[in-house]
Amino acid sequence: MEIELERTFLLKHKPENLENSLFCEITDIYFPLEERHPALRLRNRDGKKFEMTKKVDIDKNDATEKEEHTIKLSDKEFFALGKADGKKVRKIRYYYRTLDNQNAEVDIFLDELTGLGLVDFEFKTREEKEKFQMPDFCLLDVSQDEWLAGGMLAGKSYSEIEKHLEKYSYKKIL
Repeated sequence: MEIELERTFLLKHKPENLENSLFCEITDIYFPLEERHPALRLRNRDGKKFEMTKKVDIDKNDATEKEEHTIKLSDKEFFALGKADGKKVRKIRYYYRTLDNQNAEVDIFLDELTGLGLVDFEFKTREEKEKFQMPDFCLLDVSQDEWLAGGMLAGKSYSEIEKHLEKYSYKKIL
């Protein structure tokens, strides 16, 4: 088990030189299909790395701290499990380093969620997480907004979340 300390932001615009960052295509499948917000996720990174992860909030009033359990899978295990009904989402993840040397995971969503961009920052300590200053390419901290969590976004379209995004004056990322 690992404790994940993370904050999530809506992307205001793509950061400078994002295209020079390492990236991968990610397909996530969330289970069970009947759950409003599934906590179990299968992940395929570029068809080379496969895993199953379960994330659970440590404190139901703070979505920035989660208990995380991850199991590495073989490709055969992933594709066998992936046959079950689940909510899917695809995105390009860029591993971006900010000007102040903070690692960011910039997710540009594909398919039905094209136009959505989110940025995650992970931290080693609570103090580091609390002191963090949002970079200029971020619009708003949405760490506590459950409707933007991966398991909630999976299976949705941009038009289904657009009204929520308009409240933040969010502009599609193209």
